[in-house]
Amino acid sequence: MGSDNAGLDQLKAAPWDRFAGWDRWPARILLLVVAALLVLAAIAPLSATLDGKPSEVPSLIGDGAPNGQTESERDEDLAFYDRVIERIGHGENYYDFIVEEQRARDYPVRPGLAVRLPTLAWIHASLGEPAMIALAVALLFACIWAWWKRLGEEPGGARFRLLGTALMAMGGSLGLNRSFFVLHELWAGMLIALAFGLHRPGRWGAALFVAALALALRELVLPFVLLMAAMAAWRKDWREATAWIMMVAVFAAIMAWHLSLIAVQEVPSDPVGPDWLVLRGLSGWLGNIVLSSNLRLLPHELASPVVILMALGWAGWKSSAGTTGTFLYLGYGLAFMLAGRANNFYWGAVVAPAMFIGLAFLPMALPSLVRAARGKA
Repeated sequence: MGSDNAGLDQLKAAPWDRFAGWDRWPARILLLVVAALLVLAAIAPLSATLDGKPSEVPSLIGDGAPNGQTESERDEDLAFYDRVIERIGHGENYYDFIVEEQRARDYPVRPGLAVRLPTLAWIHASLGEPAMIALAVALLFACIWAWWKRLGEEPGGARFRLLGTALMAMGGSLGLNRSFFVLHELWAGMLIALAFGLHRPGRWGAALFVAALALALRELVLPFVLLMAAMAAWRKDWREATAWIMMVAVFAAIMAWHLSLIAVQEVPSDPVGPDWLVLRGLSGWLGNIVLSSNLRLLPHELASPVVILMALGWAGWKSSAGTTGTFLYLGYGLAFMLAGRANNFYWGAVVAPAMFIGLAFLPMALPSLVRAARGKA
């Protein structure tokens, strides 16, 4: 019995247990915030809408191409990307037809950010569907391997290694659904998960390369890149911080070139896209994560609180990865509460895959927070 108590005391005092050393009142305040968020999450409405009207959320179950749907049954956005890939495959230049295609479907071309970068369409058209399937499988296994390694190397991560990598597999498994291979956010999210798993303070070259590819797919990756730069500056690793900032500068130049090619084709009659700053609040954060991940298979009264618990698990892990993950997922959560319409729910796929890992640390984080709130830490 004595040895068991000593083991418990050692676990409570583990240096990687962030909440174990908290004072009573900060712990109580956070515990109350978490409790309130869990209640609000359970009752917050989750919906995907198109132009203010309820819209069917495409099924994530199945492995058809796409799920046995005909083009007329396929989601309009997915069918649009199918068409873009088809035209590139026939030898057409992306910038010669993309504005025309968006106009034909009554999609806005103003502002120019409404027109995606061509990177994913080029890759898909060049490789073909079988190679994309192989690439998706390889990317999932690379994420699992990277997090197996990182969890084993980070303080306290080894004891949560098996569960953490299983949760990475669960969060990333959506990337194997070939119906959604045309979605930029799906690939960008898996690449962010891989870059995050590969990164180490002092060893960041591979993570930088993977993040650059993710950024080339979708500009929504930019906050992740800026966070990595900020974390490097916080550690006073100026070489790494400079590398991330240089990536931002190169991306800005590429984006300026992209926007200039779109701008010369715009005409005054082109519709302007609706405002993205819509202040959806908690539903924006929870809806984006739940509807763009396998959490959507659960009743939303259960799925939404799980998002809160994921963030709490990351916050409770006192390590380089835990700190970065906390800023990453809460930062994107705040962004989703402020920006993005209901039909932009798929933006959540940019961060959803590796966010699941936070649940592995919940059995440590939540009891420690409760003990600290009771003054028994």
